[in-house]
Amino acid sequence: MELFGFEITKKIKASRQEKKELPALVPDQNDDAIITSAAGGYYGQYIDLGGTQVTNENDLIRRYRWCASQPEVDQAISDIVDQAIASGETSSPLSIILEDLDQPDEVKEEIIDQFNHVLKLLNFNHMAADIFRSWYVDGRLYYHLMVDPKNPKLGIQEMRKVDPTAIRKVKEITTKQDKTTGVQTEQVTAEYFVYGDYESGNATSGIKVDKNAVIYCPSGLVDETGEKTISYCHKAIKIINQLRMLEDALVIYRISRAPERRIFYVDVGNLAKGKAEQYVQSIMSKYRNKLVYDVDTGQIRDDRKSMAMLEDFWLPRKEGGRGTEITTLPGGENLGQIDDVIFFQRKLYKALNVPIGRLETDAAFTVGRATEINREEVRFQKFIDKLRKKFSHLILDTLKVQLLLKGVVTEKDWESIREDITLDFLEDNYFSELKEMEILRERIEMLAQLGEYVGTYYSNDWIRRNILRQDDETIEKLKKEIEDEKKSGEIEEPEEGEF
Repeated sequence: MELFGFEITKKIKASRQEKKELPALVPDQNDDAIITSAAGGYYGQYIDLGGTQVTNENDLIRRYRWCASQPEVDQAISDIVDQAIASGETSSPLSIILEDLDQPDEVKEEIIDQFNHVLKLLNFNHMAADIFRSWYVDGRLYYHLMVDPKNPKLGIQEMRKVDPTAIRKVKEITTKQDKTTGVQTEQVTAEYFVYGDYESGNATSGIKVDKNAVIYCPSGLVDETGEKTISYCHKAIKIINQLRMLEDALVIYRISRAPERRIFYVDVGNLAKGKAEQYVQSIMSKYRNKLVYDVDTGQIRDDRKSMAMLEDFWLPRKEGGRGTEITTLPGGENLGQIDDVIFFQRKLYKALNVPIGRLETDAAFTVGRATEINREEVRFQKFIDKLRKKFSHLILDTLKVQLLLKGVVTEKDWESIREDITLDFLEDNYFSELKEMEILRERIEMLAQLGEYVGTYYSNDWIRRNILRQDDETIEKLKKEIEDEKKSGEIEEPEEGEF
């Protein structure tokens, strides 16, 4: 059956069919958690987050977006996005490095040109932070690649973002039984995307799209079953719900316990019980002022229709006791303690892998030696590096399609050069630079201390390799540069004993 979209080339398709399929117990899951189906059937996904009644993946994505809209989570995500995507005034937030790529210069230049074209299609220089935030919150990104079917060598003409609630990736699998061992193995027979209306839970009416026409970039996280793709906000859902409930309860308690309330002892004489209650009720209706806190709006409204904790107390008193009396009930004490709220806020930041120190907005930011940077910031930077590597699949997969359409490389060539291509994200924090400068400073100081022992106990080559940590390529490059600078007179000949 012909799918919507495009295939790169017939030749590539044929080469895939000729590729030997090795027997496997389970289908390949390198694309993260996806829908798997036997031919003709679909299996939906659902997850229950402790009674939240999330019945499908769309509800899960909407829950992530609601979680990201909360002030504390929004601030934490902003710190993550700002750390991962730096915005330079003139430079691009992302560049490509091909130093390790063993290809002719013409091929490298063409790869760089197509890489810049991909960034332009994504409007990456201006929308990088928004794209990264959407991927981080939703846990996945889908882009439709628009190619001219009459002239595919023109490459990708446009990229359009697809709402993840309207598209799914599907793998059709078949089960085979080995005649010798009797072991059942599973093989993927078809891969494609299905675009349609998933609100009703029916995916059979969707449009099947060829897998080459859609770029799918998952978060790389799955739930404990390994079947569902989750977001980095997944751990924060329960905590943010607890925090919201605690804050609402705290506001209600403050309002109910803060004011002093009156206690009315009403003298009812020798009236019968029914008459006494009617008399007390008439006095209450005459003097009562009813205030109620509205959780939805956060306002105080006057409500005389129902009983509430903010009302005064009206107690009947029989004849023979003291007469009518009005006393006061003091308000609650220690109403300013919010340690429990702060506990959940700190726990929320831990769930999002953001340093606790960033929660304190009045904390001063100091730039010093790398030894003064706490361990949380070091761990946070490593977390950011992991996010960047997973997010870079969006760019690399798109670049792969563009290079194949342009005929710059073949699919077999791409598999061999993929690991030699590095994406470099622009850095705007000083920690990495401080760490590099401090390491270099320590090496220079050690070099100065060993200077008198060079030629006696240590050789220049040993110093270069073990103190300065230079490899063969760097040593040869520096030697050549030094000789050229000596010939040009830029540097003077070193004195005896120096190197």
